[in-house]
Order: sequence, then structure tokens, then C-alpha cells
Amino acid sequence: MSCVTSNLVVLPSSLKLFNYSTKGCNFRLPNSLSSLLANSSPPFTSWPLSSTNNNNHRITSPPGLFQCLAQKSEPQVSVHAARTTPSSEDRVTVLVIGGGGREHALCYALKRSPSCDAVFCAPGNAGISNSGDATCIPELDISDSSAVISFCHKWGVGLVVVGPEAPLVAGLSNDLVKAGIPTFGPSAEAAALEGSKNFMKSLCDKYRIPTAKYRTFTDPLAAKEYIQDQGAPIVVKADGLAAGKGVVVAMTVEEAFEAVDSMLVKSVFGSAGCRVIIEEFLEGEEASFFALVDGENAIPLESAQDHKRVGDGDTGPNTGGMGAYSPAPVLTKKLQSVVMETIILPTVKGMAAEGCKFVGVLYAGLMIEKKSGLPKLIEYNVRFGDPECQVLMVRLESDLAQVLLAASRGELSGVSLKWSPGSAMVVVMASKGYPGSYEKGTVIQNLEEAESVAPMVKIFHAGTAQDADGNFIAAGGRVLGVTAKGEDLEEARDKAYQAVEEVNWPGGFYRRDIGWRALPQKQLSATKN
Repeated sequence: MSCVTSNLVVLPSSLKLFNYSTKGCNFRLPNSLSSLLANSSPPFTSWPLSSTNNNNHRITSPPGLFQCLAQKSEPQVSVHAARTTPSSEDRVTVLVIGGGGREHALCYALKRSPSCDAVFCAPGNAGISNSGDATCIPELDISDSSAVISFCHKWGVGLVVVGPEAPLVAGLSNDLVKAGIPTFGPSAEAAALEGSKNFMKSLCDKYRIPTAKYRTFTDPLAAKEYIQDQGAPIVVKADGLAAGKGVVVAMTVEEAFEAVDSMLVKSVFGSAGCRVIIEEFLEGEEASFFALVDGENAIPLESAQDHKRVGDGDTGPNTGGMGAYSPAPVLTKKLQSVVMETIILPTVKGMAAEGCKFVGVLYAGLMIEKKSGLPKLIEYNVRFGDPECQVLMVRLESDLAQVLLAASRGELSGVSLKWSPGSAMVVVMASKGYPGSYEKGTVIQNLEEAESVAPMVKIFHAGTAQDADGNFIAAGGRVLGVTAKGEDLEEARDKAYQAVEEVNWPGGFYRRDIGWRALPQKQLSATKN
């Protein structure tokens, strides 16, 4: 997919439905959303790429580009009669879309849901299938909405849970909802909160949601001039979806220049990097905040914190996540209330006001700023985080199927969640070389022994397959999520690393300091020995 060039408007080029080269454009931009992008500061930038100062252009949306049909003409609720609370008598068969560690964790939690009759996962992976947490359907093409709808009708699926961001951005939820199938996951239009960082920033501007100062560029020279003026450290982000790798925290101006060139000149992220956001560097501690949203109401999940950098001590390049723990001490109850009041609820209300009601999980990547102690929004994801989902799902005690059904029906008001006490930690085992090039097909052994090494240990498969001899082999960058619960974070950490050390995988590696910000350093040093 290439960047969309226009003298009038640039829409998020990473979103399939915005691409003029696809099978026509069947959506119209609501006037309110046009106004949002037109009047944001800095404005939604326009082409051509050779412009020397793209940030001086404002969008002038002609009527007729896209419309939030999923909310305007097809409300994102199920065909069942509305209920004030989810009925415990409902029995439901669930289809989970995706095949990574996040989806394995969702299948695990849904399988334990008292009201869940069966769990399918498409495409799933070898670990999900072998664990018995779901029946995997690898032959189901999840990019083909009609095929997914036919499967749901054939097998009586009463709830679809969309795990990854790509099917959401591509509009799978739109099609499922239109077919009358209850779906947990936002429409393509609402998924622009993740699909375009500039869209998210524009929403923050309009609804006064605290975030880092930024500018948006399509011209590399203009971007470099801005970087030179601002100085380093500074953050360079690809606008679109880049599998968690489109963010560079540049500690020098030269590093920032290299990031701009890689995205805007070398196109290392393809259309996702046709536009870049240059953002101020915020000093503080990162945390992940999740809320379930039904279009108008939001309820928070337990706090979690992940480790994005590949190396111990949070060093090296960013990854999709090398580990996580829950709860996160940095997110105190007071701060969680601040996040809900200043970030989550204004976003939910803002999206509804723009004609794009959000239904699904809002995953706010936060920075608890050192100088103010207050949270700022770094970015939004429109699905459960990976690996945060793993630690949340092992701690959740509520009936997940009923909770997600309530969200899809617009019935979250009054719903509360029950969590197990104590803590949980996940340590990600990745293929050597990740997040760069890595070898596939390396054999992994002793997984059963590792999972039984201590009580409350669960291994979630993110990127595994099986060879002809039935051995598990690595089929991705992040491969396993070794997860454990404990009475406190120290116990959860000890169990997780005990299990990790039992895994026999010479082709893999892992960080040895997950949770280091929340644990005394003397305890961590013992783990490394």
C-alpha cells in the first residue's frame, strides 16, 4: 500500500478503507470529525511530500470521504433485546481472532468463564491448540469478513473477540456487527486511535487530553529543522501501524535524523511511515492502563506495566514487550482515578461526540511524568496489550465472556470486575536476534516440566509451531510468555523465572530483570546469579 497523495486531504494511510487504490471508498467523514482534523493544532497535515512546511497546511475535508457507519446506521450492539445487566444464564460460544500470546491469554480466560460453552481461535497457534484452551481454526481466513461471518453462523458463535489491531483497522468489526454478530472490538473508524497517531493527537488537542507536545511531518527536511530547533532527547514515531517498532527514542539529534530518514526516505515501515510525529521526550515512568468501553461507559481493568526495551535495565531498542507485571505500584488508586477522569472518559466522550463511538478495550500507554507526578498519554492501542494481557487474564476472576458481551451490547454501566489478590508476572522468551532478524525453527523442549515447576504457572504461546516429530519450534520473534501468580510480586517473579530456567531452548533469550522498578535491586541481583 502506498501513501495517498492529494492536494486537499491526507487521511491515515495505514487504514485500508482510506486507500483510494482499494475497491472504492464506501465511507463518509462525519462533519464533526472533519472539523476535528481541520481545526486541530498542529493540524492534520497534507501532501505533497516535497512541501517544505507541511505543518502549515490544514485539512479541508470535502463531504464524502468516510462515515462512521458502524455507529451511525449500525449501532454496535447485539441483536438480542437489551438487558440492564448481563444475564448469568446466557450460554455463549466465542470466537477469538488472532494467534499470539494475547489471544492465548484471552482463550485461557474465556475457557474458564462459567457461561462459555466453547472457545474457537482463528488462526490460533500450536500452543493454544495443544493446551486445550481453544479449538484452533488455522484454515479460517480472518482477512475475509464473509468467511468469518459464515463460520460464526455455522457454529453458533455468539461473541467474537478481535485480538490484534490489523483486523480492527481493516474493518472486521464493522462487518460482523452489520451481520448481527456481537463483537468486542472497535469499528475501523474508531480504531484510528491506534491506526494513526496523528488522529489520536488531534483528538487530544480538541478534548484537552494531556499528552506530549508534538508536530507532524511528511517532509524530512522540515522534520529535521524542527528536531534541530528542539534538541535531544526527542521521540520520532511512524504515524501508522508498525508492529510496535515504529517508535524511536533518540538520545541525540543524529539518531533522530536517522529515524526520520528511515521512515520518510527509506520507507522501512512502508505506508505506516509516510508521516512522522516528532514528540517531546517525557521523563518519568511508563505504565499501561486498560479500560473496557461500551461506546459511552468505561470501566478500568487492574493496572499493569510492561518492559518495552530488549535489554536488562530497559536498554536497547524497543520491542513488542519483553515482560510485564500486575498490579503496577506506580499507578496508585489516586492516579488511576486521575487517568479515568482526564484521559479515558474524555476520549470515550470525544469519540462519541465525533460520531465514532468506541466499543472495545482502550489501552493507554502512559508516562507518569517525573516533574509533575501526573499521567500523560503517550499513545493509544485499541486492543489488549501483549504481554500485559497475560498477567491480567491470570488475575481476572470475573466471567470474561459475560463482561465482553455486556460491552458489545452497550451495557457496561453497573458492571464490576473481580480480581485475585496478589501479583502476576510474565517473562517473555524471544528468538535470539529479536527485534532484529532472527532464526525460525529452533526446537523448544521441557515446556510441560516448566509449567509444572511451581503452582500457578502458565505458559502462553505467542509464536510457536510444531515440526514433523511433534516438537515445539519457534515461529516468531516473541515466542513464549512464561507467567506466574504469587502472593506478592517477589513470589510471582521467583516462580516465573524458575519456570523460565526449566525451558530448554538454546535459540532463545529473555530479560532477567522484569519488574526491576518495583522490586528491590538486591532481590534482582540474586535472580541473575
